[in-house]
Amino acid sequence: MRRVFFKCPHRCLCQCRRLRTRLKLHRDACRLAFHSLVYNSFTTWSQVIDAMLEPMYWFVDTFAKYLGPAMVSLVIFLTLSVVIIFYLIIIPFTVLRSFYLTVWHLVFGHWILIMIVFNYFMGVLTHPGKPPKGMLPEVVSMCKKCIAPKPPRTHHCSVCNICVLKMDHHCPWLNNCVGHYNHRYFFSFCMFMWIGSTYVAITAYPLFMDHFFNPEPQFQPLKFWIVNLSLDLSLIEPFVMSNSDTIIATNISETTADILDKEDPAEKPFLKKLTYNCIVFEFLLCCGVCLALAALLAWHYAFIKKGETSIEHHINKADAARLKKEGKVFRNPYQFGTRENVRILLGLDQGRSFWRHILLPSMHKPSGDGLTWRTSTYQLDYSDNPKIL
Repeated sequence: MRRVFFKCPHRCLCQCRRLRTRLKLHRDACRLAFHSLVYNSFTTWSQVIDAMLEPMYWFVDTFAKYLGPAMVSLVIFLTLSVVIIFYLIIIPFTVLRSFYLTVWHLVFGHWILIMIVFNYFMGVLTHPGKPPKGMLPEVVSMCKKCIAPKPPRTHHCSVCNICVLKMDHHCPWLNNCVGHYNHRYFFSFCMFMWIGSTYVAITAYPLFMDHFFNPEPQFQPLKFWIVNLSLDLSLIEPFVMSNSDTIIATNISETTADILDKEDPAEKPFLKKLTYNCIVFEFLLCCGVCLALAALLAWHYAFIKKGETSIEHHINKADAARLKKEGKVFRNPYQFGTRENVRILLGLDQGRSFWRHILLPSMHKPSGDGLTWRTSTYQLDYSDNPKIL
C-alpha cells in the first residue's frame, strides 16, 4: 500500500515569510548603499532641478555669445523691412487722404523711428558697467566665478563672463547685458518699439483688410504709387507756350488709370502678389511684435515699480518665503514707491525732465555710480561712517 505524503501548509507559509524578509533585507541594504553615495541633507528640489537643467545652461552660456550678432542682425533686418514697406506701400495710400494726416505721419512716424534707432543702438553699444578692480568699501560679497569683490546688486553674467552692476538679465536681442548704465535704453527701446508697432499696425489695418478679404483690392500695386503722384511726362502732349514766362498744359491725353493699363500685363500678377505678401507680412509682424512687447513691458514694469531687477525678484521672493516661516515680513530696501522708482531708472534727477531727456534722444547717465545705493531704510556714507536715516 502506497503512502501519500502531504506537506504542511503552515511550513510553506513560514518559508514564504522568510523569503520575503530576506528580499526586504537585500532591498534595504541596496537602498542604504545608494543613499550613502548620493544623499545630502542640504539638497533641495530646487538644487536637483538646477542640476538637471545644467546642460541647458551650458548650451545657453556657450552659444548665446554666438547667437547675439545673429539676433542683432535679425532685429535690424526686420526693422528695415517694416520701414521700407511702410514708406513704399502704406504711406502713399495714406498721405493722399488729408493734408493733416500727411503732416501727422511725417512728424510722428519719423520721431518714433528716430527714438527706436537711438535707444536700440545705445542699448547695444553702451557697456552695462562692471566693478573696478581692487578692494572697495562698497563690497558686500565675493564673486565665486570671478574671485573678485562684488558691490551690492552686482551679479555675474555667465555669457559675458563679467560681473555687471545692477544686472537685470542678458538680452540676446541686444547682444549685451542689461545693467546699470543701459537699463534705461533697453526699457525705452521696448516702449518706443511697442508704440511704433502699434502705430504701423493701425495705419496698415485698412490696407490689410482690403487686400486680405477683397478679391480685387482697390489699392494699386507697389510699383505705381510714384506714378499716382506725378504723371509720366512722356505720355503728356506737348506744352503750349502762352507767354514767355508761363507754361500751360493744354491737354493731357492719358490719365493715371491709362498709364496703369499700359503696363506690361505679365508683370501685374507678380506685383500684386508681392504687394499682397508685403502688406500681410507688415501687419502680422507688427501685431505679433506689439503683443510680445506688451507682455515684456508689463513684466519689466512690475519689477521696476517695486525697485528690483529680474534677478533680485527671485532672490527677494525666496527671502520673503524664508522670513514668512519665521513670522517676519520681508521689505525690499530699494522700494521708494512707483513714481520714485521710475524716476531713478530713467535718471530724472539733477533738473532733468521727462519731455526733454526721455521723449527726445539723450545720452545722460543714470542716477548714482552703481556701486553705492540709497535705500529706504538707511543710506551709506562711506566718507565717514554709515548713517542710519
